Amino acid sequence: MTNPLLAPWNTPFELPPFAEIEDAHFAPAFDAALSEGRAKIAEIAGNPDAPTFANTIEALELADETLGRVLGTFYGIAGADSNEAREALQREFAPKLSAYSSELTMNRDIRARIKALWEDQNALDDEQKRLLYLYNRNFIRSGADLEGDARDRLTDVKARLATLGTDFTQNLLADEREWFMELSADDLGGLPDFLKEAMKGAAEEKNVDGHVVTLSRSLIVPFLQFSTRRDLREVAYKAWAARGANGGETDNRGIAAETLALRHERAQLLGYKDFAAYKLETEMAGNADNVRDLLMQVWKPARAAALKDQAVLEAMMREDGINGDLQAWDWHHYSELRRKAEHDLDEAELKPYLQLEKMIEASFDCANRLFGLEFAPLDVPMYHEDVRAWEVTRNGKHIAVFIGDYFARGSKRSGAWCMAMRAQKKLGDDTAPHVVNVCNFAKPAPGASALLSFDDANTLFHEFGHALHQMLSDVRYEAISGTSVARDFVELPSQLYEHWLSVPEVLSKYAVHAETGEAMPKELLDRLLAAQTYDMGFSTVEYVASALVDLAFHEGAPADDVMVKQAEVLEGIGMPAAIEMRHRTPQFAHVFSGDGYSSGYYSYMWSEVMDADAFEAFEEAGDPFDATLAKSLEENILSAGGSQEADVLYKAFRGRMPDATALLKGRGLYAAE
Repeated sequence: MTNPLLAPWNTPFELPPFAEIEDAHFAPAFDAALSEGRAKIAEIAGNPDAPTFANTIEALELADETLGRVLGTFYGIAGADSNEAREALQREFAPKLSAYSSELTMNRDIRARIKALWEDQNALDDEQKRLLYLYNRNFIRSGADLEGDARDRLTDVKARLATLGTDFTQNLLADEREWFMELSADDLGGLPDFLKEAMKGAAEEKNVDGHVVTLSRSLIVPFLQFSTRRDLREVAYKAWAARGANGGETDNRGIAAETLALRHERAQLLGYKDFAAYKLETEMAGNADNVRDLLMQVWKPARAAALKDQAVLEAMMREDGINGDLQAWDWHHYSELRRKAEHDLDEAELKPYLQLEKMIEASFDCANRLFGLEFAPLDVPMYHEDVRAWEVTRNGKHIAVFIGDYFARGSKRSGAWCMAMRAQKKLGDDTAPHVVNVCNFAKPAPGASALLSFDDANTLFHEFGHALHQMLSDVRYEAISGTSVARDFVELPSQLYEHWLSVPEVLSKYAVHAETGEAMPKELLDRLLAAQTYDMGFSTVEYVASALVDLAFHEGAPADDVMVKQAEVLEGIGMPAAIEMRHRTPQFAHVFSGDGYSSGYYSYMWSEVMDADAFEAFEEAGDPFDATLAKSLEENILSAGGSQEADVLYKAFRGRMPDATALLKGRGLYAAE
């Protein structure tokens, strides 16, 4: 029988034929695609003609087209709708992919052809020169110029790291999937109706009567906010904090330690003093000192603000007759009570105005007003019944397919992310992207509206900002398409797009009550916007602490005991006792599920320096939808991908590089400095 992953996709916009794909198709398609890729690489390496950009670099760009199609589909499904078969395939594919990558970058004939092109670039245009520069750099940093035992050892190290990253992710998913806490009617004190409905739906998924709390952020965070049962908040919080550190087969602490040791060895094999020096060399920050300078510049005022808030929350706890110190499972609860008291803002009052459908419409409308994009629903099979798709057009021309997968389920790992199942490129066939946003919002009861917190709505806009970076990409080569940019630049479009959610005219139009259909009252809207920086000390501290731990892990000799190292770093910076890291080490998937954010978790804040400054440009223009600025943003950042260095792209838009002032002002921390 024909494997649908390898056959032509005669589907709308060449989307994967999800209805025809079975798990049994993935491994044969993967093996066939690998074989095809190896054959094409061998053909390039053995080409008797003198190396040209077309017969070497462009040929390499096209060598993995089938593999990219298979893996784009597989990892898109496996990340959002996992099962035992797909998890087994992930474990099988990881070392094979690492070996394939090493075969390419260690191929001496390919390396020789790239060197020859590097020495004579006269006939190349700017985009070709950029791509050649990236290929040359990637081969060097992948060990192409190593010899002997070092060359072989690096291949083994990379293969082992690929396996460890997969294991870390799957262990975390297993812990998140397995734990839940049943609640009786007496355990529901303080919980609003929207949360009880979501917990009832979660119970049905677990085949349990009544209500349950799971480790989905969309359930556990509001439970910590609203539950009046301090004992149950403690149980739930400790389960949340213990993910990946419960002992047994799913414990990630040993995986994290081995990962750090292998990364350090990898860096030293390549001639770097440590992994941070290796990783940061290609980022905007450049080195660990620059990263630490930014983080500590923010840490001091954030910690001061958090300690001030902690004293207020502890006083509130005393009024409830609770002695002792404020604990991590108390912060959300008393902070929510304080927010209601000081800003007259109640999440239960706010949520009915933040319907998922309306927030999707708002994100689309902003994209239309800024960039002229239009979105039409598609009636096509997807990989899960909850997943939806839209055709994206501009002036009648097809731009992309956008796919939204919004609801939490046991088969989906936690968090939110954006990925391109198919990236934009012009080489070969002119390819329009297929872009997926994945979130973990609580699924409503049948017939009810899905209601979001304001943080949830921010997440939706954030991920859609990433999607715009992919969908508006307009480059020749996939290797520099969309989000293929420096890690500390990739969050700029996503974090910048969050600002449009807070534009009053956007909220006044789309923040509509789920039952009455009435727009959010102006006084509630004003209170919401006035509370934008509420509890910012807490959120900044938990983030910066995680970024500093990540950086410390990758500087110098690796830690034998990651939890001891984590504790040392937190003690050294004076971490408030009532606040935990946003991502404790055993669940720090950004850092340990792969190399993406390793030594790079700081990049959200590095990008925030730019996004705060970039939105100031629209504020200075007096119009959040200023057409000239929107066009410049698209041309210089969103469509440019990695075609130039990140600082060059940013300065083309803003005229200069920013400092942290706009960030501190935006977080309400400037006065606390």
